[in-house]
Amino acid sequence: MSYTEGAAAHSEDARAGDDPWAVVHQFSQARSRSGGIAVRTTAQGLPVAVRIASTELDKHPELLAADILRLCKQSAMSAGIRLRENLLAAGVDRDLVNEMKLPQPEDLAAAEERDDEEADAMTSWLRR
Repeated sequence: MSYTEGAAAHSEDARAGDDPWAVVHQFSQARSRSGGIAVRTTAQGLPVAVRIASTELDKHPELLAADILRLCKQSAMSAGIRLRENLLAAGVDRDLVNEMKLPQPEDLAAAEERDDEEADAMTSWLRR
């Protein structure tokens, strides 16, 4: 999942005088590395659409649900990053934005890295 797809465009919108809070009312998206699962969520991470490739349906239901939840959380982080960037671009004081504890790009990158490590971890003593 990459939050940068529209981040620059959102920052430019905020500079042009648009409402920097508009991102709160927009949908955000995330997809798995394989592209087999994609979610569209509110800025708070509530799913409004989920696309699941047929190959993903072979997974155990708990694993599939965990993947969907993880993507919803990443989508919410992406929306938070865009909100942070829009507020800063609109001239909101950096200290005030920091007090809001909005996610930063490093937070999303760390979450994605953690998820990748967990996906690569051995699930049992047997080979995969």
